[in-house]
Formats: sequence, C-alpha cells, structure tokens
Amino acid sequence: MNWITNYVRPKINSMLGRREVPENLWIKCPETGEMVFHNDLEENHFVIPASGYHMKMSAEARLKHIFDEGKYEMLPSPKVPQDPLKFRDSKKYSDRLRESRTKTGLEDSVVAAHGSVQGVKIIACVHDFAFMGGSLGIAAGEAIIQAFEAAIARHCPLVMFPASGGARMQEGILSLMQLPRTTVAVEMLKEAGLPYIVVLTNPTTGGVSASYAMLGDVHLAEPGAEICFAGKRVIEQTIREKLPEGFQTSEYLLDHGMIDMVVHRHDLPETISRLLRIFLKMDAPAPKALPAPVAETESGAEPELAEAAH
Repeated sequence: MNWITNYVRPKINSMLGRREVPENLWIKCPETGEMVFHNDLEENHFVIPASGYHMKMSAEARLKHIFDEGKYEMLPSPKVPQDPLKFRDSKKYSDRLRESRTKTGLEDSVVAAHGSVQGVKIIACVHDFAFMGGSLGIAAGEAIIQAFEAAIARHCPLVMFPASGGARMQEGILSLMQLPRTTVAVEMLKEAGLPYIVVLTNPTTGGVSASYAMLGDVHLAEPGAEICFAGKRVIEQTIREKLPEGFQTSEYLLDHGMIDMVVHRHDLPETISRLLRIFLKMDAPAPKALPAPVAETESGAEPELAEAAH
C-alpha cells in the first residue's frame, strides 16, 4: 500500500476521464486460443466462428435461440425448502445460493419455458451451468417435474437441454432422490404418448446423465460436448490406464451407439422441429416464398441497367 497507488493514480484517472474496461470484452477460444469479441460471439450463438467450438450458453440465451423470434412464456419457479441440511463446507450453502442467484438472476439451475420451434409447440427445460455447475438439487428436480407436468397438461412435447456436473452435494441424499423422481416424470410423459427429446450439451455428467438425460426418445448432442458419469481423470486414476483420444465426447459416443446425432448449435431448431413433426405426424412447414422477380424494361434490361445505358 502506498500513496501513489491509493491516491495519485485514482486522482489522475478521474481527471482524464478514464473508464473501466469490462473483463469479458474478449473471449478466448479454449481450443485454438483465438480471441473473439464478445458481441460477435453472442451474435453467433456462442460458437467460435473460426474453430466451431461450442461455448457454454446461459439459459436465457438458449431459450432465445431455440424459440421462434426469441419469444416464450416462462414457467414459474417452484417454491422448495432452502438449505434443508444447513450444510457448510468452506462457506455456507445459503451463501453459495445467494451468490449464484445474484450472478445469474435465476432462482436455481433449471428453468422451463413454453413456446414454438418453427411452428411446433414445446416445453423446453434448460440447465444453466453458471448456477453452481448446473447441479441437480431439490429446486431443480421440482422444476423439471413441473415442466413434464406442464407438457402433459398442454399436450406438447418436452425438449431437455442438460448441462450439469451432477447431483448437488450440499443437499446430500435429498439431491439423489431427484433421480428417481425425474425418471418417473419421464415415464408419465411417455405414457401420455408425447415425445421427449434430449439435447446433450457440454458438460452432461454425474447423476443427471444417470437419469433423465439418457431417457429420451432421441438423443442429440452438440459437437465436442463432454457426456459421461465419471470424468476422464477420475477413471484414469482408478484403472491406471490412459483412455482413448476424444473419450466421452459426443462424437465418440455417436460412434459407439450411445447417442443418435451430433448437431451443430445453429441447426438445432430445424432438427428439433423436423423430428417432432415426424413423431407428431404433422405436415412439413410451408416453404418460404421466393423474392419477387425484378421488373424489366421493354428492352429486356433491368431498370438500373437501363438507366445506366442512357
């Protein structure tokens, strides 16, 4: 601590009108190290333009991307007991919840919404990895179950977008109880004769991958997504062997029959709509109208060219 740092520099900065630069103005591609301007990345739905690397998306950005014109109706967040075990590790669980809610603006790690994907009505259920690693607790489990109940009540399909590190350890056995509860909700949807599509995103691990994330009628995955129960490092330390290159990625699982399709993020709305129209025996959407032909002059030339000739 000295007077130059604490007094002189702030005084000079205020005199010169220096502004703070946001830390997240530029994003580094984890694959190539390329620096990408945040606005460009956001416009490209958080896919690095050069490498095609799929970055994590917030729940809000995911819903805006999937639904037609970014319009949807949010389902209410369930009211559940907070910190039922009064858990504490390096800090109180209640403090962790408060911090995550301030950072994300969400009540918990899962949100659900109703809207249309290229004209097909659906309920979308989305994990937000920024909220405690998208972990599955009582509130998240209840939000998922209510989403399935809403899909049954409105007689529409449900599309799940998991992105999670698994069950939330701060809720112990109460978190693990959400695995069978959500599994029952999946079966209720199927008994109602409604489709259930899962879009596996990076990462989908732990108890989430051991329950509703692997029970879909069709499993799609984004490129390069990590999909597993136990992580690669844990397995290597346990069996003391080196695992294959690309192990537990969506492409590896596709080659070994664990998922049905790897779909680029930009193509997800069209792919989901096409699959649901097959399941629901709906007609294909009407083709978009072609632009009207440009009027021609008597000489056969376009108006602009005719004027140039004169």
